[in-house]
Amino acid sequence: MPNELTAAVAVSLPSHSGVARMYQSVHLADAFAIRLPAGATHDPEVLARFIFSNQPAWVATLMRVRDSIVAHFGLKTGAVLAVLADAHKAERVGIFRIYSSTPAEIVVGEDDRHLDFRLSVLCQGTPDTDSLLTLSTVVHCHNRLGRTYILLIAPFHRLVVKASLRRAARIGWPRAGAPVTV
Repeated sequence: MPNELTAAVAVSLPSHSGVARMYQSVHLADAFAIRLPAGATHDPEVLARFIFSNQPAWVATLMRVRDSIVAHFGLKTGAVLAVLADAHKAERVGIFRIYSSTPAEIVVGEDDRHLDFRLSVLCQGTPDTDSLLTLSTVVHCHNRLGRTYILLIAPFHRLVVKASLRRAARIGWPRAGAPVTV
């Protein structure tokens, strides 16, 4: 059962986030926040790597189902992205390309023929106090395939983001000063 340190809640897209005005037209925009306890790192890259590498087991199953379907449409699969990640580890967080990074935020994502998306990991506050971690996603669709795809996966996307934040909180956030692992 979630408590105040493990509850991921829907919030407005932070206006100061690097993804807030990423695209002229947005087909999905959401944000979920969770409290970071005092002493947790505020390095957004460390947090992103931690969240993506500790997702619930059912997320991998869901991704395999997704990949088996989208491969028939010529879209990038997790396997394709994993090859890119292995070849360009310093430029990626997990399977996602790094687009920008500041001391408070990292923006990752991917572009494909059907849509482009960006995910922001934004820290607000200081390591000495409880603070807020917000994961925001924005998606711009290029065509009907992209719009149909995002319509179908949006509910799953929201479940994955919230579950991933809750799991990371239950495991225990990396401490301030934790090294970036690639």
